[in-house]
Amino acid sequence: MAKEQAFFAMTDRTRYIQRWSLMRNAQTENLAEHSFQTAVIAHGLAVIRKVRFPELVPRLDEREVMARALYHDLSEVITGDLPTPVKYHDPELQTAYKKIEALASADLLHMLPEDLRTAYAPLLAEPSAAETDPTEHAITRMVKAADKLSAYVKCQSELSQGNQEFREAMVSTLSKLKAMQMPEVEVFLAEFAPAFSLSLDKLRHGDVAPQT
Repeated sequence: MAKEQAFFAMTDRTRYIQRWSLMRNAQTENLAEHSFQTAVIAHGLAVIRKVRFPELVPRLDEREVMARALYHDLSEVITGDLPTPVKYHDPELQTAYKKIEALASADLLHMLPEDLRTAYAPLLAEPSAAETDPTEHAITRMVKAADKLSAYVKCQSELSQGNQEFREAMVSTLSKLKAMQMPEVEVFLAEFAPAFSLSLDKLRHGDVAPQT
């Protein structure tokens, strides 16, 4: 088999990459699960922005946001999931890890036939125009927010199962989300996040109290 036929099989291996590896988990989470959840949340944020805050610019395509979110951590299928305390320990390490991620993304791109690479390149690499192009910047921020919301509801779920290991992580993640000052994030936190800690019966019967 040629290397150019390996891409989709590699994406399937995201289910072997475990997250939160330094913490005791009541329920483990793998990269495939996280990627799906982040994509769903990112799509939701884009729809909330479009419907509830039509005055915000630039206008974003929720499908593009969702696709970016789905692939946002794919490089970890090669690098593994580096725990956050290690990744952000110092600026030099953070810069070095970004270079490793870029190399891994380039390697993944070359696991596709050449005629398909143009379509996937924007999904696998950090957009070079993210700091100068308003649309790219907004998409990048929204995917980052969705990634943090996924982490937040993971912490919330762990706490609901009595696992206090995630309390500090939840407080820290919520603080970072609030600092982003994105109205669509505030809507998600107030209206949708509380339901993630409920049982199936409560979800089915609408026993969800929005946060105020």
